[in-house]
Amino acid sequence: MFDPLQPSTPEELRDQLAHAASAKRSIELFGANTKQLMAGPRSPASVQITTARLDSIVQYEPRDLTISVEAGMPFSVLSKELARHGQMVPLDGPWSGEGTVGGMIAANISGHRRRLYGTARDLVIGMQFATLDGKLVQSGGMVVKNVAGLDMAKLLIGSFGTLAAITRVNFKLTPIPPASRTLLFFFDDLKSALAARAAALQGVLIPVAADLLNPILAAQLNLKGFVLALLFAGNEAVIERSNREAATIGPARALSPAEDQKFWHDLMYVTPRHLDKFQQGAVVRVSSTLSECGDVLSTLEGPGHAHAGSGIVRAWFTRPEAASRWLDASVKRGWKGVIEYAGEQVRSGMKLWPEPGNDFVIMKRIKHMFDPENLLNSGRFYGQF
Repeated sequence: MFDPLQPSTPEELRDQLAHAASAKRSIELFGANTKQLMAGPRSPASVQITTARLDSIVQYEPRDLTISVEAGMPFSVLSKELARHGQMVPLDGPWSGEGTVGGMIAANISGHRRRLYGTARDLVIGMQFATLDGKLVQSGGMVVKNVAGLDMAKLLIGSFGTLAAITRVNFKLTPIPPASRTLLFFFDDLKSALAARAAALQGVLIPVAADLLNPILAAQLNLKGFVLALLFAGNEAVIERSNREAATIGPARALSPAEDQKFWHDLMYVTPRHLDKFQQGAVVRVSSTLSECGDVLSTLEGPGHAHAGSGIVRAWFTRPEAASRWLDASVKRGWKGVIEYAGEQVRSGMKLWPEPGNDFVIMKRIKHMFDPENLLNSGRFYGQF
């Protein structure tokens, strides 16, 4: 096995991409390679390129709440540096502690805080990327209100490296709240849990996160029943008021800071643990409306979790056949879904994205515009290209 190329500047990466493309050589592009079980399977490539050495902060303006970093910077390193100034990029998800900035953006990773802070598309204000025809393109800038060319950057978010190579990312930053508190509510049935969710979302305070676990997933975290987790953040007055508001929903267990950190970390790493334990396992992600996410959860016989403030539902399966059956049934009911993660040995035989939708025609045209020979990360976009 040959060693991957390790460019140390965006210009080197640009030239390496252009050289490989001119020779019509297939290219595998990655950062820390932590998303290898996500989306489509990796195809054998003639050239491998890693962004690992593109790991510097390019520009940081703490007072302006903006930062520009190279794509290979570990996301954990970025988070620690920002925390020194009381700031953050509020993205999180499986392997976010091990992945790179570019990998997080290319895979469009977000977690429980997306309800309040949004996804990468809401936090990225600019981007530099290298194309196969030898160009370095700058999209957006370092000003939060700067929208010039921003749509070009948005194309690369969630593209899994199939269009171009992200070299730098500019973020708008968020102050770290001075205090936070997680409240857990326990229910014997899904209907009661959904009623509590509705009351929380309609309340005066806006929770950072509103996550719902079914009993099977809850048991994996040493909890019982249907569990509604509400995360509040702000000053001490906000935290105290959250306790009072919670009393109108029902009895709650307030987590200590240590318990809080452990709960969200354990929930974030359910997928890595699952795929490590079940080599043929799969994770399905379904998008529904807020009013329907309970219906999605109710169809599950195994572990299930909902970002109950956004309608995103995930289900974990030990066998690929069960995952495919449930996904197909969900799509027939009008919900959108994909096989989000699956083991290497089973993914190539699965239909990862059964209903891409009408927009897929445009997606294919964009792919052809950036990569007409389908050389870059072939197959990674859920096996479609």
